[in-house]
Amino acid sequence: MTKLRMGIIGCGSMTAEAHLNGLLELTEVMDVTAVCDIDMKQANLLQAKLPNAIAVTDYHDLLDHVDAVLIALPHDLHYEVGVGCLEAGKHVLMEKPLANTEEECEELIRISNERNLTLMTAYPVRFWPIVQKMKELIDAKAYGDVFQMSVWTEQLTHPPQGHWATSAKRLGGGQFFSHGCHYVDLMLWFLGKPIKGTHFGTNLGTPWMEREGTSNVVIEFENGVLGYHMGTWGARGSRLGYSIHIHCTEGMLEYNRAEGKLYLHSQMQEERATTDTSSDVTILMEEKEAGKQTQFEIMHFIECIRDRKLPLTNGDISLQGLKVIWKLYDAENASTLADLRGLGLSEIH
Repeated sequence: MTKLRMGIIGCGSMTAEAHLNGLLELTEVMDVTAVCDIDMKQANLLQAKLPNAIAVTDYHDLLDHVDAVLIALPHDLHYEVGVGCLEAGKHVLMEKPLANTEEECEELIRISNERNLTLMTAYPVRFWPIVQKMKELIDAKAYGDVFQMSVWTEQLTHPPQGHWATSAKRLGGGQFFSHGCHYVDLMLWFLGKPIKGTHFGTNLGTPWMEREGTSNVVIEFENGVLGYHMGTWGARGSRLGYSIHIHCTEGMLEYNRAEGKLYLHSQMQEERATTDTSSDVTILMEEKEAGKQTQFEIMHFIECIRDRKLPLTNGDISLQGLKVIWKLYDAENASTLADLRGLGLSEIH
């Protein structure tokens, strides 16, 4: 099979720290042949780690050298650069979110469909082996029926003053839109059709953010399951860090990201006016590596191009998740519950 020629647009920390290892693991099926950043120093730093790549400062100058691109730019640039790459006939792996408005997302989807090109949003969490295993167990009802899924992401994310990520307009919202989109996508994938929800956000503790730096969201699904996500960019300490808990009628699955382990907690005794919450603990799976593990999503992107199939996080799927967030934002502003009916991922397959 001919190797895919990949271009990188945006050589900041998202690429250099999150994607680089994943790219280097896939050299048997792809070559990074060009990198681009408006700061040539940044481009050269990344190029030094990718021996087959040229470095440019204008993304138009890499288009003749690539078959596909990874776009890792400030969110407000996703649409313009995405359109330029799609119109040049290039497949696009877009760092989340797909774009900052519904109209921009729809235009990216339209162009990719018209030109028969792969458009995928980079939601790596879906592709992590432990998350894939959790989905498999939930779908098989290995531990009974799900009734609650909770996700915690506690970080200290403090961009320097004037950084684009502090701007609500450039970011597309706040922490919930920028980072919570991963976990809304995950809950929809696991739990199905949402019917209503609520979101509360604050920039207390994160005064550098124009919009919320901490968010709490609760979503009720058609099957009665509840989904919850608490995310913050203001943590000065953490116990939960990054973790996922899924309560089922016969046990609870815990993904402890810090330890890289999937646990089953089961056989809890009924409460008898005590504080004993002990249960049996079994390790179901352990990760082989830490970090973003982006090689799995990038490999999926390559397979979708090669086999001409829709990505799991294609444009339509990505847009549905963003619509949920926008509905939750609107309801928060109006101090009402959000009506989320019609936005389940399963309804567009």
